[in-house]
Amino acid sequence: MNNFKPKLSFYVVFLISFLSLISFKIGFAEPSHGIAMYGDPQLPHDFVSVPYVNKNATFGGKIIFGEKGGFDSLNPYIRKGRAPWGVRTHVVESLMARNWDEPFSLYGLLAETIETGPNREWVEFKLRNEARFSDGSPVTVEDVIWSFSMMGTKGHPRYINSWRKIKSIKKTGPLTVKFEFNVVDLELPLILGLRPILKKSQWESKSFDESSLDIIIGSGPYKIKNFEPNRFIVFEKDLDYWGNNLPINVGKNNFKEIKYEYFADGSGIFEAFKAGELSVFRESSVSRWENSYDFPRVRSGKIIKSEIPHMRPSGIKGFVMNTRRDIFKDWRVRDALIHAFNFEFINKTINNIEQPRINSYFSNSKLGKLNAEATGKVLEYLKPFKEELLPDVFLNYQLPKSKGDSRNRKNIRKARARLQEAGWELNNGVLTNASGEIFKFNILLESGSTSNEAIINIFIDSLKVLGIKPTISVVDNAQYKARVRLYDFDMTNYSRYLSLSPGNEQRLYWGSSGVEQTGTRNYMGINSKAADEMINNVVTSKSQEDFVASVRALDRILIASRYVIPIWYNPMSRLAHDANITFPDKLPIYGDWIGFLPDVWWVRNQ
Repeated sequence: MNNFKPKLSFYVVFLISFLSLISFKIGFAEPSHGIAMYGDPQLPHDFVSVPYVNKNATFGGKIIFGEKGGFDSLNPYIRKGRAPWGVRTHVVESLMARNWDEPFSLYGLLAETIETGPNREWVEFKLRNEARFSDGSPVTVEDVIWSFSMMGTKGHPRYINSWRKIKSIKKTGPLTVKFEFNVVDLELPLILGLRPILKKSQWESKSFDESSLDIIIGSGPYKIKNFEPNRFIVFEKDLDYWGNNLPINVGKNNFKEIKYEYFADGSGIFEAFKAGELSVFRESSVSRWENSYDFPRVRSGKIIKSEIPHMRPSGIKGFVMNTRRDIFKDWRVRDALIHAFNFEFINKTINNIEQPRINSYFSNSKLGKLNAEATGKVLEYLKPFKEELLPDVFLNYQLPKSKGDSRNRKNIRKARARLQEAGWELNNGVLTNASGEIFKFNILLESGSTSNEAIINIFIDSLKVLGIKPTISVVDNAQYKARVRLYDFDMTNYSRYLSLSPGNEQRLYWGSSGVEQTGTRNYMGINSKAADEMINNVVTSKSQEDFVASVRALDRILIASRYVIPIWYNPMSRLAHDANITFPDKLPIYGDWIGFLPDVWWVRNQ
């Protein structure tokens, strides 16, 4: 077993990167090679590569991934259809690209330079003259303007919010395009820098917002070689890719082919990996990591186990309660179920190694709430909403703890008291209210999610003593995605990953518009003026102090409002992979995240 241990430099670089946020600077006196959310970008104008690549990585070979579900479209930028992830990451490019060794900094990709106004009230990008689509045609300003307009009006909802903030788009030169804004949003220039750029002429006789299996022409390092809907898709390296030698790309895109095989559930993916049909498997179960990797390919050394640490926030993972449902509108009911959830016992039962619990949406980072009452700017931001918020938002709210045995008596008593406060009484072994209505709800799970099913079975046993007998619905991947998109569930498993630089995406996650607008990530149905205002504060902060205080205030609202029964997070990723593929010694602070696998991996011993 290769327990990959980070070098000291991993933590030093993280600290330097985070501390760089202390200084704040907006705008540029002249066009720049990069931009950071706060302060200056870490890499100089003459950088040769990002720090977490092997500049001498060999090119060739292929890597095969397993994915759950399927796809029936090749357009990932619209509401309709299910598109494979790889189109966005391998085929289509944006104006700028991230360095994943910084909280949030971008460097030129399709754009050679970026310039902003003194208060980021506008941004101007200059395209690289050499930028080309895979058919050899140049990437033009017209392509950029069309891409923003089309996605902002007919694209997926994730593009609509930023489009509404654009006052005008103008071609200011043969290779330059300028965006002027109608709101104050310091993150907006960076968001626009990451928007996908498509070839305008490809869509002139087509309906952009209709699902299609037409192959998208992109400017990225790979092209779609072949595919079969719901079965597989293969991406082949474009040997004429225009951007091979860009500093942001050096050491990346090292595989000749990248293939994604689709399976009905996670168990099928694991069995395919064991059989040698897949190159890599991300293991989410600590217990399986410790106990289920003694099959022949591991024993022979054909498979290596690597542990990849990271410094990103935990996000939130657990079981979300849909407050659009009457039964979960009362916070006391939600609190009762959190108390009934015997985390310590479940943690020991499911995981061989006890995992740290999520006590904050930003656990594992400096952005998480402190274990103390709200003070300073955090308190200042929260005070105007005192009447709306629970007192626990201002106090040192802590999740309940048990002794770790199966009975959980203390917390069950607390759960029963909370339910009584909310008007629910135990009558003849059944929990009912004054109207005689039975306390009942359904838990929606995706098929193949054996870990979630095991957790829920233990949870249900705990609920029986409260007179609660929830039902479970296990559906396939397509049904599951359709139902959660429409918020058609009472309770379901929930995972939301968060970054070191939260911004406008928080509106999609927790914004009140998501109560009725389908397709957002606001599964719990948060409808909070306070949360909306904290998100506004996050995206308009002009100092490191204000930014951190805003995030911590938002975090307090989310965790203390008890929307989710949190479980554990992994401070590392566990990857089992073919011994002939490898990755650099230097890790980005985000670890195994976007921009890591397969981006900086390569085939060795070719």
